[in-house]
Amino acid sequence: MRRREFIALLGGVSALPLAARAQQSAKPVVGFLHGGRASGFSAAQATAFRQGLGETGYDEGRNVTIEYRWAEGRYDRLPELAADLVRRNVAVIAATSTPAALAAKATTTVPIVFQFGVDPVAAGVVNSFNRPGGNVTGIVNLSVALIAKRLELVHQLMPKTKLIAVLLNPDDTAVTASEKDDIGNARATLGVQLEVLEASTIPGIETAFAKAVDIRAGALVISSDSLFIGAPAEMAALAMRYGVASIHPHRGFVAAGGLISYGSDLLDSYRLAGIYVGRVLKGEKPAELPVQQSTKVEMAINLKTAKSFGLTMPTALLVRADEVIE
Repeated sequence: MRRREFIALLGGVSALPLAARAQQSAKPVVGFLHGGRASGFSAAQATAFRQGLGETGYDEGRNVTIEYRWAEGRYDRLPELAADLVRRNVAVIAATSTPAALAAKATTTVPIVFQFGVDPVAAGVVNSFNRPGGNVTGIVNLSVALIAKRLELVHQLMPKTKLIAVLLNPDDTAVTASEKDDIGNARATLGVQLEVLEASTIPGIETAFAKAVDIRAGALVISSDSLFIGAPAEMAALAMRYGVASIHPHRGFVAAGGLISYGSDLLDSYRLAGIYVGRVLKGEKPAELPVQQSTKVEMAINLKTAKSFGLTMPTALLVRADEVIE
């Protein structure tokens, strides 16, 4: 081989990594901001989000990069995590809880797609459902609005129960405020005593279960806060350990051995959020994308767990359930 050909060959080889890096840098970067942990049900939510992105033609690693930021249940970290994504020059931020959306909204320069369960207008995130305005739009699910329904289901299952505990996260102020209003209305409608318990960490959740036993609550209704939703297996284990009949917002709780769940199909909400992020990447503006409402609701029941609590599941609930584990 001649010297000139050899030098040209070396030049071609060295140019390949540069081209690959240039191609990689051309990929849009999506910021995924989540209040929970990177494991368990939160990981399933991220997978559903990627599925939605895929439906718009974006596949992680091939033509889009996703930067994940997890608050690990510490919502006070979310503003800095959101600021870090802005410094990273992401093309869009997927803010997948109310605290995450409120933290991300501090920037007006990066498009934001939220996924949460409160009224986004009342929370000050958008101007209206049809015309969000600004740089924010997203998906609203029904989970937060369903806490009164969870109370009703528990009362239907355990009609003689006089005291029901409700677990809320004081750090999730928007969700807690909305659910407290519904709890107040349910108290008058159901004619039972309702005791609010609070937890903002995983260890705090166990303390709340212990408190439910101490006050002799007949059941525990769990809020739609993202910390609780992201820990269905841990909460199912605590419910069994402390002997507290509980209802959770997501079916993963029942699959892990919990008694009953009733809430939005959150994986579908995350998929829809992924689709909206893909549309923004293609050039659509958040201000022109109406806020979508995910209306899919599911109920799951674990009959084996019901038997362990000495409960007979009413036929009316079994007929309505989307999934019954025997």
